[in-house]
Amino acid sequence: MTITRNLMLAALVMAAAASAEGQNLARQAAQLRDGTLRFSFAAREGVCGDGRNNISTRSDGDARWKDVEWDCERGPVMVALTKTGGRITSVRTYVGAKWRAAGTDVVNVGTVGVREATDWLLDVAANATDDAAEKAIFPATLADSVAVWPRLLRIARDDARPRKVRTQSVFWLGQAAGEEATKGLADVAEDANGDREVRRSAVFALSQQKAYGVDYLLKLATENKDKEIRKQAIFWLGQSKDPRALDYFERVLTKR
Repeated sequence: MTITRNLMLAALVMAAAASAEGQNLARQAAQLRDGTLRFSFAAREGVCGDGRNNISTRSDGDARWKDVEWDCERGPVMVALTKTGGRITSVRTYVGAKWRAAGTDVVNVGTVGVREATDWLLDVAANATDDAAEKAIFPATLADSVAVWPRLLRIARDDARPRKVRTQSVFWLGQAAGEEATKGLADVAEDANGDREVRRSAVFALSQQKAYGVDYLLKLATENKDKEIRKQAIFWLGQSKDPRALDYFERVLTKR
C-alpha cells in the first residue's frame, strides 16, 4: 500500500511539473513588462539559416545548401520578442545562431515544445498589434511536426485582424500542402464579402498548390462574379503550365 501511494504521489508531482512547463512560455511572456524574452523550439526538416536574416525552408539531404553564397546551418528556431509597457513591439526569428550573453533586461525561457511555441506565437498573431502579429506567423510555420494551417486559416478569415496580418496568414497557407488547406484558401478567395486584397492573396496562394490549386483556379476563372478575382485566377492559370489550364484557354479562345 505504501509503495502504491508513493507511486501515485510521484505521478502527481510529475504531472504537475509537466503542466507548469507547458505554461512556462505564456506565463513568462505575460509577466514581462519591459525587456526581451528568448525561446527556442525544434525546426522542421529542411529549415536552416545563417544566424542572422537569412532563413531557408527547402529540403535537401545535406547539412548545408550548395547553391547559396552563405552558410546555411541547421538548428532550432530561435525567437526573441521585445515588450514595452507590457505590449509586444517586436518579434525576431533566427536559425543557425547562438544567443549572445543576456543582459538584465533579457529573460531566457530556453527550449520549449513545438506545440507550446506555435500555440503561443499564433495567439500573438491572433491578438497582438499589427507588426508583432504579422512577424509571429513566420516562426510558427518553421516548427517541426505541427500542422499550423487550421489556425492560419482562422486568422485569414478574421475580419477584425489587420489586412497585412491576414494576407501573411494566407501566404503561409499557400505553402502548406494538402487538400484541406487548399480548400480553405479557395473559401477565402470565393468570399464575396471578404476584403479584396486578402482574396487576391488567396488566389496567389492557390497558384502555389501544385496538386490541388489548378482545380480551384479554374472554378474561380469560370464562375466567380468578381471581375478582378477572375482576372487574377486566369493570370495564375497562365503561369501554371498545367494541361487543364491550356484546355481552358483553348475553350475560351474558340468561343470568340
